[in-house]
Amino acid sequence: MSHAILSPSSASRWLACNPSARMEESFPDTTSEAAAEGTAAHALGEALLFRFEGAISESRLMKVIESPEVGPFYSETMLGYANDYATYVIEQFNTAKAHTSDAVLKIEQRLDITDYVPDGFGTGDAVIIADGVMDIIDLKYGKGVEVFAEDNKQMMLYALGALKEFDFMYAIQTVRMTVYQPRLDNISVWEMSKEELMKWAEDELKPSAQKAFKGEGQTVTGEHCRFCKAKAVCRGQYETNTKIATLEDPRFIDDSQISEILSNADAVIKWISAVKEYALREAIDSGKQFPDYKLVEGKSNRIYANQKTVADTLIENGYVEDNIYTKAILGITAMEKLLGKNMFNELLSEHLIKPQGKPTLVPLSDKRTEWNSIESAISDFSNIQL
Repeated sequence: MSHAILSPSSASRWLACNPSARMEESFPDTTSEAAAEGTAAHALGEALLFRFEGAISESRLMKVIESPEVGPFYSETMLGYANDYATYVIEQFNTAKAHTSDAVLKIEQRLDITDYVPDGFGTGDAVIIADGVMDIIDLKYGKGVEVFAEDNKQMMLYALGALKEFDFMYAIQTVRMTVYQPRLDNISVWEMSKEELMKWAEDELKPSAQKAFKGEGQTVTGEHCRFCKAKAVCRGQYETNTKIATLEDPRFIDDSQISEILSNADAVIKWISAVKEYALREAIDSGKQFPDYKLVEGKSNRIYANQKTVADTLIENGYVEDNIYTKAILGITAMEKLLGKNMFNELLSEHLIKPQGKPTLVPLSDKRTEWNSIESAISDFSNIQL
């Protein structure tokens, strides 16, 4: 499927940094195993929803599971997560039908947002249309970053597309947006009125999208830069991450400056990594030479050409098998994948512990309880077995 220049999935980026969408056009689309796994989970969740609805047969569901898109990533664990997602959607749909008999569920619905975003379109994982409340439900299979529904620009764009398609058929007053992220046990729900959404679309989205489509405006750095393909060569990143503060004391930095460094440390590290990856890729793929740098063969460690041959050789020469092999139980993630989520929980849940995490500095906006705070002490006390 073709991708919109101003795609809903990257809306948080091009709305904050208008030129970013056109800047990214200079870079090839890339994928990863995690992204392919996410695509497989979406395809499986979609098929399960269609199966629950009776739109496809059991044999058709099996073909999806065995397809090149899903098959390489399929596991009982993925099936469990996808089934949980589909069950959640159906439960929300049944609730909607209880008060709106002709409520409809749209699965993988293509949504037109060209009224606000030039050439804009997207695909909603699950859209439930009923009188009063319209639901937009988005499956997020990744587990690297927790995603929240509040002020989620991607879902707000999906909601606008769904309103354009169905608003005239139903008396919709509220849009409810849900992020369903099963591998992080995260179900994030946020509501806004239709009027609030439409006002945002006219006052903020439309003018910003026009600038983004033309590639106009200044680069703006922030958390939205995380997955930007142009990050390594972005002047905004360069200026933000290389600025030199004016110090009152030329020998020491003060506490506020330390806080500023802490606030930007992760972004700087990620930017440096992106620059290094870009430079290496350009040197290898295009032969580009950067001043004062050259491409060389990196260090490597010795490895066995064939582990079985090595073991056979040692055993033939009198070495004991137990001495040349080590055994270790599978890690929790691998074990859960082997057993499947349900069986894993049934057999091993009582054998798992979660040690207290090491203290770490985070911004005040972080939702975790402050270390050694009253709330933390109450939580610790409540867990004591008396």
